Amino acid sequence: TGVTGPTFETRAEYQLIKHIGGHVVGMSTVQETIAAVHAGMQVFGVSVVTDIGIREDENTITHEEVLQAAKEAEPKLTALFKAMIANI
Repeated sequence: TGVTGPTFETRAEYQLIKHIGGHVVGMSTVQETIAAVHAGMQVFGVSVVTDIGIREDENTITHEEVLQAAKEAEPKLTALFKAMIANI
């Protein structure tokens, strides 16, 4: 499911997304893919989940927590891309 951001989703928005069958919410991948395809480009998309989203309490994720999750994913993504490029 794609949303436009740049704010974090509310608890109600997460519940709606879950209700309509969404499992992962992206803030930029969907929009960037649409633009790239419109420009005639081929797309290979990779996203990192940096916020589990639905909580029992209010949405209290901070921008710093999202940045930290992305930073922790970086070594894994680097290894993945190096392996993929080596096999091209």
